[in-house]
Amino acid sequence: MSDTDLLQLLYNTLPALIVAGVSFYFFKTFSENENRRRRFLLHQENQKTALPLKLQAYERMALFLERISPGNLLIRIKPESSDKIQYSNTLVTTIDQEFEHNLAQQIYISNDCWNYIKTAKNATISLIRQSAADNTVENAAMLQEKVLTILMDEDAPTIAALTYVKNEVKEIM
Repeated sequence: MSDTDLLQLLYNTLPALIVAGVSFYFFKTFSENENRRRRFLLHQENQKTALPLKLQAYERMALFLERISPGNLLIRIKPESSDKIQYSNTLVTTIDQEFEHNLAQQIYISNDCWNYIKTAKNATISLIRQSAADNTVENAAMLQEKVLTILMDEDAPTIAALTYVKNEVKEIM
């Protein structure tokens, strides 16, 4: 092969190699963009499905917090007898049952929000138990009075959690 033949071969193959390289680059870029677009559409479709479930979970947890709020709880659950221990156990059992009924909602809400809710639940139970353990409280009616008196001086434990739930819903919307 002479130099002119080699040069002629180079002139013929060089444009083909350049076209092949540019084609490969554009095909690769197009494929990556198409994959990103598909992932975005899939994510968007998942959001359409997940958003109502998330909102429902927040709604249920807000309802849970309202139901276990000591003021609402004492109005809703009347004492069956005058025994303060039995009444406090009934209140705590009601709170635990409500909580267990909503356990699955933690999948759809943030960990921080779930921790606020658990803390509110535990603080409410603690408030009831501490009030029942008070020696000045002799019966169920006095237990109700004691809890309501405490709530007049300080916020219900559920208020902070309910505020947190509302703020998270605002962020989602």
